[in-house]
Amino acid sequence: MLPPTESPTILSRLRLETRPFHDAVEQNPFNLALTAGSVTATGTARFLAKMYGFVQPYEARLREHASAFGAGWQLEERYRAPLILEDLARLGHLGTPPQCPALPAWRTLLQLLGAMYVLEGSTLGGQVIARQLDKTGIAAHAYFTGRAERTGPLWKSFCQELAAAATPATEPAIVESAVHTFQSLSEWLNQP
Repeated sequence: MLPPTESPTILSRLRLETRPFHDAVEQNPFNLALTAGSVTATGTARFLAKMYGFVQPYEARLREHASAFGAGWQLEERYRAPLILEDLARLGHLGTPPQCPALPAWRTLLQLLGAMYVLEGSTLGGQVIARQLDKTGIAAHAYFTGRAERTGPLWKSFCQELAAAATPATEPAIVESAVHTFQSLSEWLNQP
């Protein structure tokens, strides 16, 4: 327990306050099939198409607000939507997947920071998913592999930038955005 004079860091708050929403995202059909050992190429393509419909507009918002971020955020290394299209092509899915119709606002830097927590954090789980897909023979996992050996260092650098950017006054907005991002992603991934 923290001494009464110390407050939790933004990362601690995010982990604690978004945990139920993070857990809900992991209950999507793709993750359940992966856990059960019954994942298919079709199921993988469906999941990737859904992720593209969420990640692409998020990355477009990041690009629109790039001037609000400093070089330390390394935004150019964080874009992964094109990797999803590569995977979908490998799986025979042609065309551009539809976008999620109920995206969070992501209009401010603070809202984007909350969304970044969710989508940057997903790169860690993506490493695990890539290894699981390898075992099934589904070779379409450029998105999940993403940054490969750079995943850990980029996550740490994101956490450092976020901790430096957050203040007690801005933390609630960042956490609220992360919660909304998890909720929207969960709803989107679970739509038929």
